[in-house]
This record gives sequence, structure tokens and C-alpha cells, in this order.
Amino acid sequence: MIREYSGRPARRRGLSCIRQEVAVDREEFIRVVEEANPHTVFEPLGIRITRFDPDQMQIALEIDERHRQHLGVLHGGVSALLAESVASLAAAMSVDLHTHTVAGVDLNVTHVRAKRTGSLLATARPLFRGRTTQVYSVEVTDEAGALVCAARCTIAVRPRRAAERTGEARD
Repeated sequence: MIREYSGRPARRRGLSCIRQEVAVDREEFIRVVEEANPHTVFEPLGIRITRFDPDQMQIALEIDERHRQHLGVLHGGVSALLAESVASLAAAMSVDLHTHTVAGVDLNVTHVRAKRTGSLLATARPLFRGRTTQVYSVEVTDEAGALVCAARCTIAVRPRRAAERTGEARD
């Protein structure tokens, strides 16, 4: 359940952000996400969640032939997918998903290093959390900790419709 905002923004690394206090059952969230993974892009691309924390969510991937473009380097779309996915998971973990839904609405990605092999770790940290919008900074790093991609992702937070809350099917 989302509680009323107190009017006082929290301070984090010099940035003002609004922290919504949400009673999220962490274990239930992890269970639901892990059960859904086989039916998402995560399983076929080998993406795994390595840290469940709305303040520092992390997902990882081992680069292989599925992730490369025709020149043999990591496809930029894979970095973008990692960035939006990890930000969306962090946002989802910070709201009550029984009453609200989240969706990425803006993604800015800067590719700074080409990769052919190795592992990637995408980490999302909140810059701003409001009632209807959340903004995340995402860093995609390689196994040595070198930055591969920097991103900013904006997530919309919307109330679920009554039919969605009760589990009825949509048209």
C-alpha cells in the first residue's frame, strides 16, 4: 500500500528524490518475478537477476552469439534492454503491484565501450521517485567494472483499473 508523501524529500548523493514508503513483500515479489522469467525475454537471452533491491537492483548476462550484432560486438539493443529491464524491476519493487503498474516511458542510452565476450552487470539506482513518475540512473559494466553503457530511464507509475485489480481479463 502506498502511504501519503510527507512533503519532505530525501537527500541522496546530493540529488533530491521522493521516497514512497511501500509495504512490499520482498519474498513474494521475488517468487512472482522468478516464476514469470521463463515467459519473458530474460530466459531466452540468459539474463538473471542478481540483486533484488529497489535502491540498487542488479541483473547480469554472459555475452554470447545471441547478443552480438553482425560485426561481432555486443548489440546496443541488448544494453538498452538491460537498462530498461533493471530500472523497471526496481520501480516495480517500490510500488504496490496489486494497485499500481509500472512501464518504461523514456530511455536514454549512451554506449561507451564495445564488448565481444565476458559478462555484463546492469545496476539501477533511483534519481527520483514520485507518485506517477520514477527516474533511474543505470550503469552497465563489464566483469572488470568498466563502464559499457550509461542510461537514464523514466518509468510511469499508474493505478491499475478495477478489472486488473480483481483479476478479470481485459478486452
